Amino acid sequence: MPTLMVSISGIRGIIGDGLDPEVLVKYTSAYADFIGKGTIVVGRDARITGDMVNSIVKGTLLAKGFDVIDIGICPTPTVQYTVKTLKAQGGIAISASHNPNEWNALKLLNSTGQFMTPEENLTMLALLNTTNKYVSWEKLGKYSLYEEGLKRHVKDSMNLKYINLDQIRKRKFKVVADCVNGAGVYVIPELLRNFGCEVVELNCDKSGIFPRLPEPIPENLTETMASVIKHKADLGIVVDPDVDRLVLITNEGLPFGEENTITTAVNFILSKVKGNAVVNLSTTRGVDDVAARYGCKVFRSPVGEANVVKRMKEVDAIIGGEGSGGVILPELHYGRDALVGIALTLQQLTEFGGSLSEFKNSLPSYYIAKKKIVLGTANPDDIIKVLIKKYSGENINNEDGLRIDFKDHWVHFRKSNTEPIIRIITEAENKELAENLSGKYFDEIKSLLQ
Repeated sequence: MPTLMVSISGIRGIIGDGLDPEVLVKYTSAYADFIGKGTIVVGRDARITGDMVNSIVKGTLLAKGFDVIDIGICPTPTVQYTVKTLKAQGGIAISASHNPNEWNALKLLNSTGQFMTPEENLTMLALLNTTNKYVSWEKLGKYSLYEEGLKRHVKDSMNLKYINLDQIRKRKFKVVADCVNGAGVYVIPELLRNFGCEVVELNCDKSGIFPRLPEPIPENLTETMASVIKHKADLGIVVDPDVDRLVLITNEGLPFGEENTITTAVNFILSKVKGNAVVNLSTTRGVDDVAARYGCKVFRSPVGEANVVKRMKEVDAIIGGEGSGGVILPELHYGRDALVGIALTLQQLTEFGGSLSEFKNSLPSYYIAKKKIVLGTANPDDIIKVLIKKYSGENINNEDGLRIDFKDHWVHFRKSNTEPIIRIITEAENKELAENLSGKYFDEIKSLLQ
């Protein structure tokens, strides 16, 4: 069976096995019909299939009468920011995020530079089966290359309100930058040097071929952690192929914890100004703890950038994100952005004065355990309904599966949209307790299946 995943953010699949030229034309055409008319910004990550996908997407848009602004190889957040700053009618980021080399994807943005809302997504999907209509030769769209997009994104990320460049530059951080040969190669080393850092480049060639599994989780970063130790660096900075997630390695060559990226950003912003924060239901309780230090509130949303952004707008949040290393700062734009994350982290660490390991010790300490249970023929919604009924007396949230908050831990049960599984995410104060509780909930669902 060919693989094609359709979600609120767009389409994702394997090139030559589901994400084929006719599929790209079909979805790009439906997206163009949804937007109506005007200008579309297109950017892509560095993977080697990007050039082919980019050509088909641009050609389809031009044939539909749209003007295309091509910003080349760049982070997904750069596409988002360019749509916003150029006031374009939409944007397409060509990137399969942390998926391996054979994958690619179209991430579809609305006129604000954000992922489409659920309502917008449904409207677009309804246009998929209409007959493609193209304009006559004299009405074709105009193509332009805009090389200022990435430069502007870098400049504005460095000039954020609470960033003191001179102060950061005086710290002379030594940083190992691991860009997994993705779009980060085109921006992260330069950005860090602009911040006065000495940069050791790792996986920073422009081949577009990922030398390891590209998801920035500890088991894929053993070489990066060893490099931090070898070069006696102050920290390691790791991004995924499209640079919306930021993961850090401490000066001791240990994972800082991707959940701690958003905790650090929330801590930094709320220490400067009081306001609301938003994270998703699977994100660490550490965010609540640091917000409480400043007398601020945390609101939670279903998992997914579009859902976090929607809740941020509803509660007028000044900072938000997800525990996978995604930082959203509305002051710049409503999108997960590793460039923003790096700026806030370097400023926070500069003001803290100590090492990244010491800073980590100043943050709330929790451990997240993750399990998944295969359901076979059982309906995940039925299983979750049983759990909601069982735990109805507890502090529950059922906006996205079921999250239950207990005094000493929380657990989040989420069904997968692509596989017959339920994910079990459990957080507690230490590894042993989190793993034990995770096992208990796994057994509980297993007994329901029997």
